[in-house]
Amino acid sequence: MGEGVTEIARVELPEAGTTVFLVLGDGINFRSRLETVDGDAFTVSAPLETAGPAVLEPGQEFEIFWAPPRTRVVLPCRLIAVSDDAPYRWTIAPIAPARHDNRRQFVRGGAGAVVRIDAHPGGQTTEGVLMDISETGLRCWIDQPLPVRPGDQVRATVWLGTGEAQLDCVVHTMRAAPHGDPGQHLILTFETPEDVARMIRQYVLAWEIGERRRGGRPGDARPPA
Repeated sequence: MGEGVTEIARVELPEAGTTVFLVLGDGINFRSRLETVDGDAFTVSAPLETAGPAVLEPGQEFEIFWAPPRTRVVLPCRLIAVSDDAPYRWTIAPIAPARHDNRRQFVRGGAGAVVRIDAHPGGQTTEGVLMDISETGLRCWIDQPLPVRPGDQVRATVWLGTGEAQLDCVVHTMRAAPHGDPGQHLILTFETPEDVARMIRQYVLAWEIGERRRGGRPGDARPPA
């Protein structure tokens, strides 16, 4: 058994079904969940953004993290295999010791709020549904594609329970909605002043508390068809 595998055995893994985050680059954490643990490897659900044909290929490396009380546990991993059929799962294995990291991670959450997106230039506006948000990015579903490309600037306006956030964003990713749903998923990145970042943190915390009270799994929600 390798060093990374030995080290993960010393860390109390979350229960199956617990939310984990896949750090796939560009400051974007994709919400997933731990599915199974089997010896020196474990499986996670493929994020909705990568459902179907895999964006990553076996052999690629990234970090995952999960959040027990008062810390984050970060684990460097390698993608071993991708399932061929839905529900898509990734099999991954640790490649280095897990570490506790108290630096702030931008955890994503929230769902269902209306998002208004104003495209620049051209001024076309559309409304969508928030799928999740963090202090550095959001993911939303729109039923009508926008004439934008990765790298374009847009303005996103979203109601966060206690106030309206107006976010100057850059389009990070555009993909067709999975599972046969109409429209597109957009991932937008942005920088926030502290007052807006605090509003987002409070919104995500309130949403996750509500999900636990309802007995749901944060991250399971899909946009309406």
